[in-house]
Amino acid sequence: MNTGLKITAFAAAVAATFGTTYAVGASVDTVGKPVAHTEEHGEKTAKGDPPSAGGDHTPGGLQIAADGYALDLRTPRARAGDRTDLRFRILTDSGRPVTRYAEDHGKELHLIVASRDLTTYRHLHPTRAADGTWTTPATLPKAGDYRVFADFRPERAKEKVTLGADLAVTGAYAPAPALKPSSTAKTAGGYEVRLDGALTPGEPGELTLRVTRRGKPVTDLQPYLGAYGHLVALRSGDLAYLHVHPNGEPGDGTTKPGPEVSFTATAPSAGTYRLFLDFRHEGKVRTAAFTVRAGGGEARHEDTGGHGH
Repeated sequence: MNTGLKITAFAAAVAATFGTTYAVGASVDTVGKPVAHTEEHGEKTAKGDPPSAGGDHTPGGLQIAADGYALDLRTPRARAGDRTDLRFRILTDSGRPVTRYAEDHGKELHLIVASRDLTTYRHLHPTRAADGTWTTPATLPKAGDYRVFADFRPERAKEKVTLGADLAVTGAYAPAPALKPSSTAKTAGGYEVRLDGALTPGEPGELTLRVTRRGKPVTDLQPYLGAYGHLVALRSGDLAYLHVHPNGEPGDGTTKPGPEVSFTATAPSAGTYRLFLDFRHEGKVRTAAFTVRAGGGEARHEDTGGHGH
């Protein structure tokens, strides 16, 4: 064996993930999300994980490796309807698993799983073993191509990192109709949710969601991940990801617990986006999904999406 040929664990993990092949009934239209986080965070100097390069405005989730980190998805396949324990690690460019993270909204890492046709969505919070391996159960209802997003900030990094990897779900496949913007109001688990506002490519815009039940405003929303609402946006076509949080937070003296929750978001380009709003009331988290066109009038809502914890 030529000892001059060396492959780092990091490169091997990336190659293994990119090289994974699988059989699915048919390919599904891609779906994505907007711009990655760009908040500034104080840098810590603990030994180990290198700081994130950060600083650009490239949409998150499009790459399996970026800013000195790689997503090593150990379970790239699942079967529709069956419970699967998704396992993965975050590796540094030296191939070492990351084991020290900064918490964001009460969690070290947020895992989003979405089908490429944007009809299935799961927001999961996996548990981490001492060796850096993350695990979470997931049951995905239908066959097709999925995307797994890991949203995290290593302890020493200045900014958050969002990495994405493909997940194949096998079983009987049936393509879903193309997404089309529809009404601005829909029910979600017995609640009515209305979306107002617009996405403007390249410019920040405010999106306001109003939650009611049986025609009455819900004024006692409960905090979920440190806020009264949690919003993830995926851009149709390339899986670009945008993870945003509300304007204001519980306990700040000005933010009310409903019925309205507002967000500021910037679409990186014109196009169709799928917005997933998570909110908690009476101890249960519910999800409302909206299909929005950026660069073409006001935000418009289509239907509700699945959610898992």
